[in-house]
Amino acid sequence: MKNIQVILLGLLLAGTMLVSCKKWVDYDPKDDFKITDLEYFKSEADYRSIAVGAYAPLQWLNQIVPVGDIISDNSVTGGESASDVLSLQQINNFTHTPVNGTTADLWQSCYEGINRVNYMHQYKDKNPAGQTITFPGKDALYGEVYFLRGYYYFTLVKMFGGVPLFVDRRLDFLDLGTITRATQADVYKQIETDLANAIAALPVVQTEKGRATKSAAQALLGKVYLYQNKFAPAAAMLDNVINSNAYSLVSDFNSIFLPSGENGPESVFEIQYSNGSATYDWGHVTRGQGNYSVQQCGIRGLNGTAAMPYNPGWSTNLPTQNLAAAYAAGDKRKAVTVLDIEAYKTANPAFSITYQVAPYQNTGLYNQKYLPRKGETSGQVELNYSNNFRTIRYADVLLMAAEAHNKSGDDTKAQTYLNLVRRRAFGDLLHDVTSTGTALYDAILAERRLELAMEGERFFDLVRTGKAPAVLGPLGFVAGKHELFPIPQGEVDLAGLTQNPGY
Repeated sequence: MKNIQVILLGLLLAGTMLVSCKKWVDYDPKDDFKITDLEYFKSEADYRSIAVGAYAPLQWLNQIVPVGDIISDNSVTGGESASDVLSLQQINNFTHTPVNGTTADLWQSCYEGINRVNYMHQYKDKNPAGQTITFPGKDALYGEVYFLRGYYYFTLVKMFGGVPLFVDRRLDFLDLGTITRATQADVYKQIETDLANAIAALPVVQTEKGRATKSAAQALLGKVYLYQNKFAPAAAMLDNVINSNAYSLVSDFNSIFLPSGENGPESVFEIQYSNGSATYDWGHVTRGQGNYSVQQCGIRGLNGTAAMPYNPGWSTNLPTQNLAAAYAAGDKRKAVTVLDIEAYKTANPAFSITYQVAPYQNTGLYNQKYLPRKGETSGQVELNYSNNFRTIRYADVLLMAAEAHNKSGDDTKAQTYLNLVRRRAFGDLLHDVTSTGTALYDAILAERRLELAMEGERFFDLVRTGKAPAVLGPLGFVAGKHELFPIPQGEVDLAGLTQNPGY
């Protein structure tokens, strides 16, 4: 991670196998080079290092962003052929099953994060030796930890519905057969508890970029309320972020997605990536410090002069013409969101641009927000892009607050927040929305698509607002089934979990 050094702990369970005729009381796991819990939580440095390890799985969730658009009307899988990245092709076509590598990876990444958080929670008050370790900032550190658990569970619940819920300790193999799915309501209740605890403990500002802040927890809790149609609490919580005056909309929309725009005045929370160490592990492409999804969306076979700003990629997550057509004339966000490669070639003849072959499902468009650019990677080029995910932007907060206030009966405030976003998009006051009620609500949702396109929000917005059947039905969406992803088959087989309807 950028600024936060990732430390993967690789904690091993202590074995209980006895050797020779030694009594168990004489056995020292160190004799067998085994690491035990007693090695950790001895100092402030231990707590802080382990907390950093709890952040690492955020990076592994990089596929949630392309999935949120590919399964919607915003983009298609693309790639080289119909069998390229088959798990994403199936998600694109609504033919995904419980045997899907992408959804299984997201499930596992979330639970790895939860297990790491629970490890810290388990020893918050007393370490494994029964000692109480105190240090300045410990409560704030645990605020970060609880924010992370809320984020991991929120990712799970919006994808899969009710999921196994555990908070007191790590799970191990002995728990197999005892794990069951909690209700969706109970998972949301735990998320609310974690984020409320985070808000109470977190500072307004962190000196190290990428760490959770009070506003990040408030914004996420507001979003969690919105997903449950708790509009009044959502409005109040999101207003906290807006009234903090800690964030602002940058004037140049394009600058948000450049390296110079990372962790800027519009950033409420970003998942940090780095290119500081070369990664060559093709067997674990989502587990590096770089952002794997950037390489995925690059232009296939791209070649040109050295002055050309882009690197080639794999033509995955291609924006649709439907999305491009949704932008009105004069909307500056269109050119930042979608790249028309043929128009770019025409406008830049000096670059002598060529590319080998059109991608599968070619739309003529590429994801400009996260397009791979020169100078943003190192080592193994494809696996080391440093582009942060702008996970919660201030514009997102404004639009969520607009929606919450509209649903709570305050259309004046809803218009104000919505039009702040539109004024930045068009650079004038001529495109302000003056409608109220349902028409205003529809305008807010339409604005979310335009503002947050290719940032992974579209499908989940359509589902939570009940609009998915109408919008996605022609693409293969089946109501009563596709609102949720299937529980990975491995979890069903090992733990006996109940599968989601329709799968």
